[in-house]
Amino acid sequence: MINVTPEVYSVAQLNNYIKALFEQDIPLTCVAVEGEISNFKNHTSGHWYMTLKDDTSAIRAVMFRGQNAHIKFIPENGMKILAVGRVSVYERDGTYQIYINDMMPEGAGALSIAFEQLRVKLEKEGLFSDEHKKPIPKYPKAVGVVTAETGAAFQDICKVLKRRWPAVKVVLSPALVQGSDAPPSIVSAIEALDRSGLCDVMIVGRGGGSVEDLWCFNDESVARAIYACKTPVISGVGHEPDITIADYVADRRAPTPSAAAELAVPDGTAELERLRSLSARMGQLVGNKVQTYRLSLNALTSRNVMQSPLALVNERRLLVDSYTDRISASAGRKVADERNRFLVLTGKLDAFSPLKVLSRGYSITEGPGGVVKSVSDVSAGDRLTIKLSDGAIGAEVV
Repeated sequence: MINVTPEVYSVAQLNNYIKALFEQDIPLTCVAVEGEISNFKNHTSGHWYMTLKDDTSAIRAVMFRGQNAHIKFIPENGMKILAVGRVSVYERDGTYQIYINDMMPEGAGALSIAFEQLRVKLEKEGLFSDEHKKPIPKYPKAVGVVTAETGAAFQDICKVLKRRWPAVKVVLSPALVQGSDAPPSIVSAIEALDRSGLCDVMIVGRGGGSVEDLWCFNDESVARAIYACKTPVISGVGHEPDITIADYVADRRAPTPSAAAELAVPDGTAELERLRSLSARMGQLVGNKVQTYRLSLNALTSRNVMQSPLALVNERRLLVDSYTDRISASAGRKVADERNRFLVLTGKLDAFSPLKVLSRGYSITEGPGGVVKSVSDVSAGDRLTIKLSDGAIGAEVV
């Protein structure tokens, strides 16, 4: 047995030594590893921490903010990826892990995953809801355009607008529409045009290109700028098959910039033809109405009253005289009836008059308490008044 005296290391020295071995191993400085993500954490620092695993094993992995900034999608647990990076040792914990420089999902592409992730997120927040969609004005005075000033899309939009609605004013708010600097440029152009109040409707878009070329219209900041816009927005990005997040958020989606221009303004030729048709219908309706009134007027003028007005007056005079005679006769009969009834009532009243009784030799005796009806109504010494038909006699009870 050979006795060997081991060299003594501190923990830090040992970890540092092992790390140096890893970094000297050329294959470990650039490896590609397939695995499924678990324990994913998007740290507030911007770094991504995760574990890559397969059916039998697992390894820790980290992707720093500087490296993950260009990744279009957000990793999720259960997602299978291909990670490219280097294997090294984290000295503090004495653990080895993969330091990822790039990653791509297996199956669907990174851009496709990023698109779907953002679409689901914004849909849950209600950015695509129909309740938020603003109506496009039918006859806009000015149309705003957010696109590249030198691009063919702007020229196409102007041609369509002027052809369809020559009186419309076109207001350009230029923006970059490709590359990493495009999203903030588009957001700035949208906000500036919206604040200006110079347009009634806004077109946001660009011509065709690859998915990468159009990607700025899948940016979350652009989607939120369109959502917050008070001016109605029509998106016109790429060609017919191209669908972007901006299309979902916009108030109307057009397959191309030229189609967006067609949605923004009416067709002047069609509108003129419609006005001519309405004018013709209006003329016909007015003519029919005039003819109806003319027939009514002819019917009225053909009546006897219009032919001989004096005859109607004389006829009405005779009718008035007839009514007058009937009223006079009725009033005379009424007066006679009332007179007879009055005489009957006065006869009855006269028959019951006390004066009639007195004229036949009767008298009425009144004492202090009124008419004396009994000897008990008076007392000795009471003054009495005896009323006769032709006067009254004073007396005293004895």
